[in-house]
Amino acid sequence: MSETEAQEVIEAEKVEEVSQVEETSTEAETKTEVETKTEAETKTEAETKTEVKPTEKTEIQSEPKTKVQDKWGIAHIYSSYNNTIIHITDLTGGETIAISSGGHHVNADRYESSPFAAMKAANVVVEAAKIKGFTGLHIRVRAVGGVGSRVPGPGAQAAIRALARGGFRIGKIDDVTPIPHDTTRKKGGKRGRRV
Repeated sequence: MSETEAQEVIEAEKVEEVSQVEETSTEAETKTEVETKTEAETKTEAETKTEVKPTEKTEIQSEPKTKVQDKWGIAHIYSSYNNTIIHITDLTGGETIAISSGGHHVNADRYESSPFAAMKAANVVVEAAKIKGFTGLHIRVRAVGGVGSRVPGPGAQAAIRALARGGFRIGKIDDVTPIPHDTTRKKGGKRGRRV
């Protein structure tokens, strides 16, 4: 190889190195541009996310306020073997919201305590309570008690189901039948009721 050929080869290698250096520098510049763009985009996204988060928090904070607006009442269900009376009051028990009995909805006396009559009475008080804005009910079931029966009549179960189907949230269900620690004398006399 002559000296001129060797110089040409060296110059060609230098030209290749310079072009590679230029390519790497342009790649580095484009990478830095891309990185700065992505950083700027992530910053704007982070800013928008931080801007979005307060609105989400306000939405989350506003949800419990709707739950506070639940209006609760007490459904007093008196169920004997002669009748079923459903009486809805406010939480203090002092103000009557709605009241109905099985006797209002059937013609014959023997049907007053039936589950059908109790269901009809419950549907009437459900409509009245919904109109007045009640959303939840605590239920108090009462039998005759005292010297009478301590077991609720046949209409109690049907009345509770009708109240639940009416769309109310059911809180607690209590049995408030008056049970005496000692009691008065039961009717019927010394020899009992003679049939």
